[in-house]
Amino acid sequence: MPPNPIDPPRQLGAPLGSARLKSVPDDFIVEEILGFTPSGEGEHCLLWIEKTDRNSNDVAAHLASALGIRKRLVSHCGLKDKSAVTRQWFSAHLPGQASPTSEQLDGDGIRVLRVTRNLRKLHRGSHDGNRFTIRLRQCDFANEATSQRCQEILGRGVPNYFGSQRFGDEGGNVEQALRLMSGQLEVRDRLVRGILISAARSFLFNAIVADRVIMGVWDKVLPGEVFGFAANRSLVLPDNLHGDEAERVELGTLELTASLWGDGELASRDEVLEIEERVSRQYPEFVRGLVRMGVRQERRVIRLTPRAMSWEWECDSVLVVRFELPKGTYATTVLRELVDFIE
Repeated sequence: MPPNPIDPPRQLGAPLGSARLKSVPDDFIVEEILGFTPSGEGEHCLLWIEKTDRNSNDVAAHLASALGIRKRLVSHCGLKDKSAVTRQWFSAHLPGQASPTSEQLDGDGIRVLRVTRNLRKLHRGSHDGNRFTIRLRQCDFANEATSQRCQEILGRGVPNYFGSQRFGDEGGNVEQALRLMSGQLEVRDRLVRGILISAARSFLFNAIVADRVIMGVWDKVLPGEVFGFAANRSLVLPDNLHGDEAERVELGTLELTASLWGDGELASRDEVLEIEERVSRQYPEFVRGLVRMGVRQERRVIRLTPRAMSWEWECDSVLVVRFELPKGTYATTVLRELVDFIE
C-alpha cells in the first residue's frame, strides 16, 4: 500500500512525543524576510503590517477599502498563517497620492508598523523567506532528546513536503481536486480553482518524495537526477552535469528535485524517471487532469534545511523553537520531524 501523501513518512522515525501548537496566536510568530530594501520613493506604497488571527487576503481587502482603491491594486508576497501573529509587507498602488498614516489603516487584528515607498509593486514569491518563533506547549518529552533531534534536523534537513494545510481540513482539497479533474465538479472561481490544482500537484510531489523516503534515497544521488537550488528555481539538468553534483548535495550547496506535475516531458532520466513515472501511475486522474488544465511541468527541491535554528525550554513543558525557511516551505514540515503536534 502506498504511503499517504497528506501524512507522509518521517525520515527521522517516530516523533519525540506530543505537544500543543497555536494554543494562542502569540505561540506562532512569523516574520517575512523581504530580501531587499525598499527604495523609499515611487508610486507604490509599502506597508509593514502585523496581523493577528487574520488571513492575508482579508488584510488586503481591508487596506483596499481603507485606501479607497480596488483590491487588485493591493498585493503581497504570499499567504501567511491565520491563527498566528505574522508580520509581512503589502504594497498599494498610489500614483500621485500621499502615503497614508498608520492610524488610517489600523484595524481589528491589523497594525501598521512602517510605511514607505517603492518603485515596484510586490509580487507573489518576491520575498526571500520567513522567520519563525514557535512555542510548543504541554510537551511530554525530555530536554536531552530535543537537543539531539534538533541537531539531526540541522545536520541532515527534512523532506520538503507540502504541509497538511495545503490539502484542506481532513484532505478536503484533494477530494475536491479529484472531483474537478474527473469532471464531477465545476469551479469557476479562479482562486478556488487554483487552490485545488495546487493541492493536486502538492499531493503528487509528496507521493514521490515519500516513496524515496521509504526507499532510503530521498537525499541520495541516483542516476538521472535533476538538481536545483533552495533559493531559486534554476535547475541543473542531467545533460549538463559537471561530475561534482553528489559532493555539492552532501555540502548542501545543491539539492535534488522532484516533479511538480504538469504538461510536458519529465526532466529526470534513468532511475529517477522510473520512480516518478511509477508513483504517478498510482494517481492517473491527477496526472491527466493537470495536463488537461495546461499546468506546466516544474520541479521542487526535495530537502528542506532550516537556517539559524535554536531551541530553549521556558519551563519543563514549554519549548520555544526558532528558525528561518525559504519561501514556499512549511514550518510544520520541520516540526513534524520533532513532535506530533496538536493544533
